Amino acid sequence: MAKKEFKAESKKLLDMVINSIYSKREVFLRELISNASDAIDKIYYRALTDDNLTFNPSDYYIKIEPNKDKRTLKVIDTGIGMTKDELESNLGTIARSGSFNFKNENEIKDGYDIIGQFGVGFYAAFMVADTVTVISKSLDGEEAYKWESQGSDGYTIESVEKDDVGTEIILQVKDNTEEENYDEYLEEYRLKQIIKKYSDFIRYPIKMDITESKLKEGSEDEYEDVIEEQTINSMVPIWKKNKSELTNEDYENFYNEKHYGYDKPLKHLHINVDGTVRYNAILYIPESAPFNYYTKEYEKGLELYSNGVLIMEKCADLLPDHFSFVKGMVDSEDLSLNISREMLQHDRQLKVIAKNINKKIKNQLLSLLRDDREKYEKFYNSFGQQIKFGVYNDFGANKELLQDLLLFYSSKEKKLVTLEEYVSRMPEDQKYIYYATGESNERIEKLPQTEIVAEKGYEILYLTDQIDEFAIKMLMKYQDKEFRSVSSEDLGIEDENNEEAKEQAEENKDLFAAMKDILSGKVVDVRVSKRLKSHPVCLTAEGEISIEMEKVINAMPDNQHIEANKVLEINVDHDVFKSLKAAYDNDKEKLGLYTNLLYNQALLIEGLPVNDPVEFTNDICKVMTN
Repeated sequence: MAKKEFKAESKKLLDMVINSIYSKREVFLRELISNASDAIDKIYYRALTDDNLTFNPSDYYIKIEPNKDKRTLKVIDTGIGMTKDELESNLGTIARSGSFNFKNENEIKDGYDIIGQFGVGFYAAFMVADTVTVISKSLDGEEAYKWESQGSDGYTIESVEKDDVGTEIILQVKDNTEEENYDEYLEEYRLKQIIKKYSDFIRYPIKMDITESKLKEGSEDEYEDVIEEQTINSMVPIWKKNKSELTNEDYENFYNEKHYGYDKPLKHLHINVDGTVRYNAILYIPESAPFNYYTKEYEKGLELYSNGVLIMEKCADLLPDHFSFVKGMVDSEDLSLNISREMLQHDRQLKVIAKNINKKIKNQLLSLLRDDREKYEKFYNSFGQQIKFGVYNDFGANKELLQDLLLFYSSKEKKLVTLEEYVSRMPEDQKYIYYATGESNERIEKLPQTEIVAEKGYEILYLTDQIDEFAIKMLMKYQDKEFRSVSSEDLGIEDENNEEAKEQAEENKDLFAAMKDILSGKVVDVRVSKRLKSHPVCLTAEGEISIEMEKVINAMPDNQHIEANKVLEINVDHDVFKSLKAAYDNDKEKLGLYTNLLYNQALLIEGLPVNDPVEFTNDICKVMTN
């Protein structure tokens, strides 16, 4: 029997298939099962137009048979089979797809699709096998043939006996090496695992003889091994079922079966789209964040299926970063895949799906916010930081999409509120949406800067997350209302004392100049405060960098030592100011002492470290002993 050479630069191409195209060896089984499914599909299509051919689903299956002693693994199907010429053309020419030709020659209808397109999937078998044997009998022929190859050296074809139509692929599994354990592809549990992972939703039963230990009949403690044929795959995916047939429990079971999380999902979305790009999806909004969610180790993405076959475990392109917490899957028969199925050939279809999914997730979250506030706040407690990061990220490209999902603690309501709720309560004379930043609601409540805004009866949003102020500054405004920090120079509050403050500033300009000189390099100005009522002093900032932003940026690993342009504001109505004036007039050394004490007091109020704690305590002692 003469050996035939592969066509189409066989050695080079086969080496690529075996060593480069696939990222994991285990996918060989996915490819062989997909081919087997194609072979059964072809009989189904023939039956649609051939009155002499009937298609009884119970007659069609795929069988997996490992044999440890012989080191063989068989993949058997009851599909259409191949003639000698088809074996020659489909397997003798690498990268020629019989499925692709079949699709072009037959009108595909009734919701079925042929999986294989590129014709290299079969050769993935050589990643785990030294020899691959194919025995096939075609629906259109009387004889059966055996195709056999040990790789790129070529192949042989000869006639053999086979009673039934279909194909049997026999892999002579490689011996183990120091780097690879090929034994795993002969283990029942491992084969089941691979089938469930990649081919669980192949529409035909995938069967295996499974050995299980059971009690002997009539015995209470003696066990025996019993071999039972089991169907490994689920066949009908949940996403292909009508929503009306499914319960919340069904969706939760699927969430658990796919190991999307150890919690219960707060909400699920079941999407069926039959448009330019057809796809089905089941998405979940988890209740709690995984332990590594806010770390570099976390990997976002949805499972991506092509016609029920898993091609990517985490397709990151389907989810934007701001919704990276979403779990679930997408199945589409319209994806253009490359030859390994593991990467997309084009991204146009994927972009259409991702854009649609982005809108669906946002609408689902808004629905949760509107209909079940308690659940939404539970979600926001876990993933609110990610939403706020999404507002800030990409130069605010997604801020309009996400702004209505934001929640902040309200000084008036004493609970989390939306921006829409805040604006709806604003008095007519209120110009801005006011916010204050700090480490906690309790700390912010005591900030001197909030006094005048609170006295006017205006609501203040408390920003306690590190990302909060960055997100707010990126938003700039909401419903044409500008955001304004309570530490801003212009609060937009008309106060009858403003003229008096101007007079005080002019009257005491030499004192403030002297204090500014004492604090040289620490503050950019010392001025009369228009916002303080009961407190003697506070710090505010000029420019884009606030004091809170300074703290956040400098807490990062690559400390950039960025500082806000700090302004020390003095309450001229406070008794302390009288002491300052007296010191300026009579004792310049004491003025320095008081100025440094007030500056350090303002630092502590802001949660900033005192530059020299020893000097600070010494200054306190001087005041107490004078």
